[in-house]
Amino acid sequence: QVQLVESGGGWVQAGGSLRLSCAPPRSVFGVRPMGWYRQAPGKQRELVAQITNSGTINYAISMKGRFTISRDNAKNTLYLQMNSLKPEDTAVYYCRGASGSWGQGTQVIVSS
Repeated sequence: QVQLVESGGGWVQAGGSLRLSCAPPRSVFGVRPMGWYRQAPGKQRELVAQITNSGTINYAISMKGRFTISRDNAKNTLYLQMNSLKPEDTAVYYCRGASGSWGQGTQVIVSS
């Protein structure tokens, strides 16, 4: 059962921006999205940014200053605003729930 659905990925030129969204399907309850991860071809999945239960926000060093994570609690939706994108940001971006569940990912391709 799909517990989280990501959207907003796509193709963009270097220097461009994308905004990713993540939310559980209407039929799924009790799943709270809290973090973004990414996996580039041939590499391990890595943390991009997360919001802890206490509201603390953590970013990977290479994304800090370019990416912004936010959450709309009323909509139970997590966002990732990505600016100044670089070709090395090309990856599949995954949303993770507080309980450890994962979305299926959304592809981001940044061309030089």
